[in-house]
Order: sequence, then structure tokens, then C-alpha cells
Amino acid sequence: MEKSLGASFLIFCLHLGWVSCQQKVEQSPPTQTVQEGENTTFSCRYSDSASSGVQWFRQDPGKGLISLFYIASEGKQKGRLRSTINRKELLSSLYITDSQPEDSGTYLCAVEPQ
Repeated sequence: MEKSLGASFLIFCLHLGWVSCQQKVEQSPPTQTVQEGENTTFSCRYSDSASSGVQWFRQDPGKGLISLFYIASEGKQKGRLRSTINRKELLSSLYITDSQPEDSGTYLCAVEPQ
């Protein structure tokens, strides 16, 4: 049986202390639907090479944010989820392999200013 997974992707700039958020952050894709068992990728492109790192979150419908990864230099993996960062290209990606219904939700990336 095929089931669709709805995955909205939102991004925001993380404000820390008195730091002004001048970061430009672009999402790709803005929304996405995948079939159970398929692989999918979310990308977070940012403008400031001095950023400390990228935080990935998932929000389930009607619930709070769930932290997935904080990534500053090397890739990380938790089960079927993997995150990478390319500081030269100012790009972080979140990969989900073998998508399952429990992966449905809103995915967000936060770019941390230095």
C-alpha cells in the first residue's frame, strides 16, 4: 500500500543574545510529498560564511520542535536521517532514506550566527 508523506520545509534564522540576524537563508524545496520507502532531501542555503553551524528540526502536527541535528563541520547520522554541511557552498542538507509515515512533519533549519 502506498502512503504519501507530506513534508513542509521552513527555515528561519536563529537569534542568539543581542546578535542581529542579517543572514539570508533559502529553502529547497518549499514543500514536498514522498511515497513510503522513497528517499528525500531538504537543502538549506545560507549567505554568511561566518555562521557557526546549522540546526535541523522537525515539528509534528500540533506539537513542539524536535531537534534532529546540530551540524558545524562534519556530517551526522541518526538511523535513516543524515545531515551534511558544505561550508564552501554555504549549504546544509538533510537526507531521509526509506521514508516512513512517522517522518511526516514540518522540517526547519536554523542558521546560527557566529
